[in-house]
Amino acid sequence: MLNTLTTLARLFAACSMCCGVSPVFAKDLPERIAKSGRLVIGTYPNYPPITYKQPYSMKLSGFDIDLGEAIAHELGVRAEWNEIGFAQMLPSLKTGRIDMILAFMADTEKRRELFDFVDYLTSEAVVTVRSDDATNAELAMLCGKRIGAGRAGTWPDDLAKWSLEHCEAEGRPAIIVIGTEGSFDARMQLKMGRLDAAVHGSETLSYFEKLDPGLYVPIGSPFARRHVGIPFLKTEEGAVLRDAVKAALDRLKANGTYEAIIAKYGVETGALETITINGQ
Repeated sequence: MLNTLTTLARLFAACSMCCGVSPVFAKDLPERIAKSGRLVIGTYPNYPPITYKQPYSMKLSGFDIDLGEAIAHELGVRAEWNEIGFAQMLPSLKTGRIDMILAFMADTEKRRELFDFVDYLTSEAVVTVRSDDATNAELAMLCGKRIGAGRAGTWPDDLAKWSLEHCEAEGRPAIIVIGTEGSFDARMQLKMGRLDAAVHGSETLSYFEKLDPGLYVPIGSPFARRHVGIPFLKTEEGAVLRDAVKAALDRLKANGTYEAIIAKYGVETGALETITINGQ
């Protein structure tokens, strides 16, 4: 961990020395953002280790936060964070309250109708149960059971689809999908016995294992996989910012910063070989 943090610090320091106060890549930004010198980023700190607040300092932390700071630095501007409820993220982008979003948002076909996504990670939906309930457990055994999944994301719909194809289609009772406030809520309800199982993104498993060693175990195979990206408006300015952020992420991959942040937060399973736009 120390080597990873040292590498990350050196990469940021090297970038500072190269770029100075007038980085050459600031010219790639929309004029409005370049002139203001700030990139306003919306986030929702409710999903460790991706976005969360440190327990005592309440400082914004996580993979998305470090990545956003690195992107802004690469573009020669200051990252200004705006905490917004997940449901208000895209409306805030539309109205110009924020310039972009880093909140581990799934890149879906429906969202692509209005936004372009620069994809930077993938996530798999994993069902977890209490370790004392895991003997010979399989996903099919959860038909008719109560499974919690964060209501702000796509997992509830994906879980309902899986239930339709693997439970109801075979004459078994449907999974009872319970929308939760997030992974922490699902984990607590599972711990208290209010749920039979909980859905977690693959990127959270190692983090939760550190909090409650041996209490939860994943069962079966991931039932869904999604690209995660940064949405941008389908406007002239949105396209300019999209391409600038994509290019910045490409450079961060090339110089090792992307991989260093990946390693720092233990989310290697979601790393992308190539930064893509709309999954392509």
